[in-house]
Amino acid sequence: MTVLRLTIKVQKNLIVPTQGSAVCQDPGDVAQQEAKQREAEMRNSILAQVLDQSARARLSNLALVKPEKTKAVENYLIQMARYGQLSGKVSEQGLIEILEKVSQQTEKKTTVKFSRRKVMDSDEDDDY
Repeated sequence: MTVLRLTIKVQKNLIVPTQGSAVCQDPGDVAQQEAKQREAEMRNSILAQVLDQSARARLSNLALVKPEKTKAVENYLIQMARYGQLSGKVSEQGLIEILEKVSQQTEKKTTVKFSRRKVMDSDEDDDY
């Protein structure tokens, strides 16, 4: 019984320093984290009002694969909502159309350039 009580006291002591370290953080960092959290909550509430459930699910799936494209689509939707350009909730099909527009705008053109090395060619030996 004594060993059990001792381990519980040790575990409680291990937890206390981690709680104290949160208090010792720079006040600017705490304020910055709170501002980011408020902004994220505001974005989520706007997107919840603008998108229906299936569109939200598709957007969250896209966030796992391409977070930069998701941010661009979210910004686009929030901007449209702020200026009153959306009529009702955006369906999954509407979100797909918006995704296609954003993809076309941010499409990167890839080019492949071949650089061939000049090596001793076997054709030169056939000249005699």
